[in-house]
Amino acid sequence: MSAPARRDLAVPDPSRDVVLDARSLRGLAHPLRVRLLGLLRSHGPSTASRLAQRLGESSGATSYHLRQLAMYGFVREDTGRGQPRERWWAAAHRSTYLTPSTVVGDDEARADVQVYLRAIGKSYADQVEAHVEELPLLDQDWQDGSDLSDFALRLTAEQTAALRDELVAVISRYPAHDDAGGSVDAREVVVQVQVFRRPGQP
Repeated sequence: MSAPARRDLAVPDPSRDVVLDARSLRGLAHPLRVRLLGLLRSHGPSTASRLAQRLGESSGATSYHLRQLAMYGFVREDTGRGQPRERWWAAAHRSTYLTPSTVVGDDEARADVQVYLRAIGKSYADQVEAHVEELPLLDQDWQDGSDLSDFALRLTAEQTAALRDELVAVISRYPAHDDAGGSVDAREVVVQVQVFRRPGQP
């Protein structure tokens, strides 16, 4: 029996992923909402008070922003958990996709893209910082298998897009974090792909 084909990470699955448009982007363009959605996706369903404790926020703030995320379809209530008066929330999608040029039609949409991407960038930086903090505690093979590198290239916009697509294609060949089975030694691994024109050039 042949192994199942890996999904192409560059192509969203309409049944499991969400593609942002100007309206839905408006519902996600807030740093706390990005963090809440990220936690629900990576750690599973939770309550506003548990998320507040984890993030150092008030439960009133997390509760409000969870309701906003629900209004835009990013999270849903998980009614099969907890006590009758305890509200649990779950992520409605596996991943979010955004092509900035498809939603920038006015100043408000442009501002929403900036807020959203800044929140994403901050979450990536936070993960790197947490990794560096934890690195001395990891086994030697995990320390040696990790990497923080950057490479300066001189490319056209078309070559840059091709490079990004090739990197995503390589990543797509490996098991996703929610794939069943696999080695008992496997752990969830984060791969961050950041490809962009160096800022500050004329």
